[in-house]
Amino acid sequence: MTASPHHDPLGPLHTVRAGVLDVAYHAAGPLDGPPVMLMHGFPYDVHAYDEVVPRLVAAGCRTVVPYLRGFGPTRFVDAGVPRSGEQAVLGADLLALMDALAIPRAVLAGYDWGGRAACVVAALWPQRCAGLVSFNSYNIQDIARAMVPDTPANERSLWYQYYFHSERGRAGLERDRRAVCRLLWQTWSPTWGFDDATFERTAPAFDNPDFVDVVIHSYRHRFGLVPGDPAVAEVERRLAAQPPITVPTLTFDGADDGVRPPAGASQHGHRFTGPRTHTVVPGVGHNMPQEVPQVFADAVLALVTGAR
Repeated sequence: MTASPHHDPLGPLHTVRAGVLDVAYHAAGPLDGPPVMLMHGFPYDVHAYDEVVPRLVAAGCRTVVPYLRGFGPTRFVDAGVPRSGEQAVLGADLLALMDALAIPRAVLAGYDWGGRAACVVAALWPQRCAGLVSFNSYNIQDIARAMVPDTPANERSLWYQYYFHSERGRAGLERDRRAVCRLLWQTWSPTWGFDDATFERTAPAFDNPDFVDVVIHSYRHRFGLVPGDPAVAEVERRLAAQPPITVPTLTFDGADDGVRPPAGASQHGHRFTGPRTHTVVPGVGHNMPQEVPQVFADAVLALVTGAR
């Protein structure tokens, strides 16, 4: 494990070998504090938690904020490993990181891709999850039903996914990944008035050499258009059964989310068989921890307190 000096609200930047990755992650707080894994989404990065981490550390938590595969300084160990972005590898990466850091159990919190990773671990390895904070509720994909049409309005908001299905979309992302990602920030969080400096703090994370391959695979695999990584085929098989989440869970939707319209608590209720509270947050789009860090931090702390 290596560390570099870094004055950052997230704590120093470290690197650790975890499964097929050398994972770059920020860590803060006491090593003996209750651990919290904070997982970012696409197209965002660790800075989504800049204002969440100090609140958690002040309450005595140990925080870990990793760059996902394909983002920032995180790198694949082997050139031959498929650059998959499927849900199974996201969960496997989170589990491998917890193993590498000798964290037997933690509160898992995230949104978008990071929320999906947290949901996968919570569903398949509940003994590793002390509690779950999940934006967009049950975030495990039902790939068998991926070709069932949604409403026209909802289909329109998924234009970027269909764009990435084509080689034109791959070329567009490769040519100007910053412009594509900034447009997604704007349309997914229409009421979030982020400035240029906020976007530019995150944008270098998209320069990862595997970013385009991982993103394109993610959005093709979820529609069953490309095969997955054989190494996680068994995990995908288990996820296809839409396993329930049994751990204490707080779920959220943003009232102004430009990706998914907010859902009622009953929409995914049968997928949560443990204690669960669902909240629709007014004035929030798709990037909840960065838009309302206090609300997100409070949710994490409620689960930390309950797990003690």
